[in-house]
Amino acid sequence: MCGEENGLESYIGMPVIGEKFPEIEVHTTLGTIKLPDYYVEKGKWFVLFSHPADFTPVCTTEFVAFQKKYDKFRELNTELIGLSIDQVFSHIKWIEWIKEKLNVDIEFPVIADDRGELAEILGMISPYKGNNTVRAVFVVDNNGIIRAIVYYPQEVGRNVEEIVRLVKALQTADEKGVATPENWPNNELIGDKVIIPPASTIQEAEKRKKAAEKGEIECYDWWFCYKKLE
Repeated sequence: MCGEENGLESYIGMPVIGEKFPEIEVHTTLGTIKLPDYYVEKGKWFVLFSHPADFTPVCTTEFVAFQKKYDKFRELNTELIGLSIDQVFSHIKWIEWIKEKLNVDIEFPVIADDRGELAEILGMISPYKGNNTVRAVFVVDNNGIIRAIVYYPQEVGRNVEEIVRLVKALQTADEKGVATPENWPNNELIGDKVIIPPASTIQEAEKRKKAAEKGEIECYDWWFCYKKLE
């Protein structure tokens, strides 16, 4: 971080996982919102996702998918907020078009970052991909901390169900003190079970072995133990 410019914090590079989401006031299709406070004060997580531009085919399919999965995000105490460097008038017209042509009512706010300020802070604009934002996703927890960052190129649409899975896995890891395997809860090796963090001492490794012998947990070895989610 290197001071302030035009009221916005200036970052060296882009934010990283574990960092506080930059504080900024944004204009959206649902009014002015101050991030991340707007969601933190409500005790909510949020997923901020950028799209290259309004009135583009891939972005339209993504917006429809995000809206159709909105209830799943809400069940996880998580809100959605979109972003592109279009003006709010364009956002509103595009949302109207989606409602009229596809019968999908976009309920979440969309940031009008027409000067590209937030997109620049978050590293959403690639110098190799023109002036539009790439398909970035920031998962931010209820303390305003960035927990995950996912980037897709402009030509590839995202899998929204995977973003739901990501939020659920992060919240499960927080609540239960565990880790989740590949494609959890549908992992090829251990199914919907969760991974116990590896032992960090000889004594703890021995306890793992004894717990496995008693059937309290399952292990491939002392460093790879897992259990049912309680």
